[in-house]
Amino acid sequence: MNYLSEKNNKVFISGEIVTEAEFSHEVYGEGFYEMNVLVKRLSGQGDILPVTISERLIADKDLKVGVTINALGQFRSYNKLVDGKSKLMLTVFVRELLDDIPVKNPNSIVLTGYICKPPVYRTTPFNREIADILIAVNRSYNKSDYIPSIAWGRNARFAKNLAVGEKIAISGRIQSREYQKKITDDDVRTLTAYEVSISKLAAYENAENFDVDEEFNMLGLNFISPNDNVYTD
Repeated sequence: MNYLSEKNNKVFISGEIVTEAEFSHEVYGEGFYEMNVLVKRLSGQGDILPVTISERLIADKDLKVGVTINALGQFRSYNKLVDGKSKLMLTVFVRELLDDIPVKNPNSIVLTGYICKPPVYRTTPFNREIADILIAVNRSYNKSDYIPSIAWGRNARFAKNLAVGEKIAISGRIQSREYQKKITDDDVRTLTAYEVSISKLAAYENAENFDVDEEFNMLGLNFISPNDNVYTD
């Protein structure tokens, strides 16, 4: 299935491979590999993102550390047992490798999905408004991906009133963020979280008539809304 037929989850990243490809798993005889890719932000900072790619896509390519890849795909989630507990893992699942870069932005994502838990609204010590949103994005074969997202400013103020089950559309970038987790008094670990940093957000009262292909142009990342419930930040 071509990635273009997947209407509600589209990702483009362009970045440098920073870890060797390691075998991850096999599905119906097709092997999949994982690697980390450094994707530079427009500001010059970088996000190191987990990437999953089929052996069929890398069979004739020399994807080693230091090589730049341009990839189209989806942002997916899966559960993994870590220390005896189920942990939500996230990865950029590559559907297609490109020779050329189709957009100026090296890290772009567009999603449509459903609010699956009440958004958490808060302010930073510097009074910056933030809302954490968990979005359930439907996938083929009755599967769903659960994508943590973060909204800022007026997007956060708007998002805090979204109800569970409401359908939304977002665009932005995938970011990595380190944080400290206290395991015991003597064991504090530095972990990495992945989430979508939302730049544009829309809520739709009539989800049945919503077609993401009419709202987003993947190559240009144009955002067009059929109503006034659109906020950009």
